[in-house]
Amino acid sequence: MTAAAWTTVADVASIVLMLGGAFLCFAAGVGVLRFRDLLARMHAATKPQVLGLVLVLAGLALRLRSGGAVWALVLVVVFQLLTAPVAAHLVGRAGYRTGKVSPGVLAVDELTAELDRRHGVPADDEDGGSGADIG
Repeated sequence: MTAAAWTTVADVASIVLMLGGAFLCFAAGVGVLRFRDLLARMHAATKPQVLGLVLVLAGLALRLRSGGAVWALVLVVVFQLLTAPVAAHLVGRAGYRTGKVSPGVLAVDELTAELDRRHGVPADDEDGGSGADIG
């Protein structure tokens, strides 16, 4: 494959990746505005947004084709992949503690048992007071 052909293929792949990433970031923004409860909004803000950013940065790396720039973009991706789940977890816990999350919508509720244990409330059933109906 010639250098000109490689450049054309890389540019087309870059455009496809950037458009796909832009679509996912747009979908994340729409999800944050349209979903009703905190957990659904949190899901929309983290999952497609992170994948969208990774796709946009991959497209940018294909377009730039510079070693230093690509390594900087890799660091941005790694940092985003490490911080987004932690931030979502903390937002979920804060929302649960402030009453923004209804415990009835959760399939498994481990935080209630943990909070009860910390505050000295005795467990109300055999599974540690989690309130989960498994079985």
